[in-house]
Amino acid sequence: MIKKIDHVGIAVKNLEEAIKVWEGLGLKVEEIEEVPDQKVRTAIIHVGESRIELLEPTAEDSPIAKFIAKRGEGIHHIALGVDDIEGQLEKLKGEGYRLIDEQPRIGAGGARIAFVHPKAVTGVLLELCERKE
Repeated sequence: MIKKIDHVGIAVKNLEEAIKVWEGLGLKVEEIEEVPDQKVRTAIIHVGESRIELLEPTAEDSPIAKFIAKRGEGIHHIALGVDDIEGQLEKLKGEGYRLIDEQPRIGAGGARIAFVHPKAVTGVLLELCERKE
């Protein structure tokens, strides 16, 4: 079951500069983490029960670096919080959705994540996110 919008991922060139911008709006970065498997550093901003996730590439061949090179900084993905990520992936696959990940992997904050291809979701990269809360 889909529970909520877990977070919105925003690709940035420089995490420290982006943090200054978002904190200038009165928001507070609560966590900074490097996720080596995804070649990113993240800064998490809690806004109510959702989050904003700033994503800085740590390598030129990272998906975020490629996104920025092609489209510039900005919204990279929307993540939906789910109770059962395997069940949700199975359901979407059965309904014909094109998946990037058929099995979950570990993302920022230890969440189990998987991506649905933007061509399957009206041009939006969709992340499914299961957290132990």
